[in-house]
Amino acid sequence: MVTPTFDISEYGLRSMSAGAPRGDTESLRYRFDVVAASAVDVVQSAGGWLYDRAMAGWEVVVLLPHGPHFEDGRPLRILGVQVSELESEFEAAGATAKSLAVSAEAFAADERVRDLVLKARGDRLTEVALWGEHWPLEMNRGLTRVHYALSAAARRFKRQALVAAGMPCESVDPTETLLTDSVRLG
Repeated sequence: MVTPTFDISEYGLRSMSAGAPRGDTESLRYRFDVVAASAVDVVQSAGGWLYDRAMAGWEVVVLLPHGPHFEDGRPLRILGVQVSELESEFEAAGATAKSLAVSAEAFAADERVRDLVLKARGDRLTEVALWGEHWPLEMNRGLTRVHYALSAAARRFKRQALVAAGMPCESVDPTETLLTDSVRLG
């Protein structure tokens, strides 16, 4: 039996493998937006989790404030995540994400970030995770405190990212604590 073949290029299609670019510039990978006040906050609080997500094939984009405080993204790039300015990506943030993570500091500093989190929490298809202290009481409702166990590689890369951020450390905790509306963080 002969299997018929055809050239998909004549239909304007490309390979559908994970991460392969599509004609409309969308990625086939799940997008994970992270909004934080600083790279140090991200690396300290959620760096291992983000590393594991990136290594699992997620497109992880960390959005940081713009202006004179926009920092070197090297510590985040060590974790395998993309870094962008919050202002330039704000319109797209959350729009295509299947997962959103936000620091308490970023939430408190920007009303647009608060609106983004509230909108995402209302969307049952978007996973929302939060980290940090002093969340408003209404944000704690319906959220569960989860201790994410980092892979051995995540702990090593997180340590290197902390050193690159100027935060020397002897060891990295084996877990990171997050508030989430989903019990599945892996």
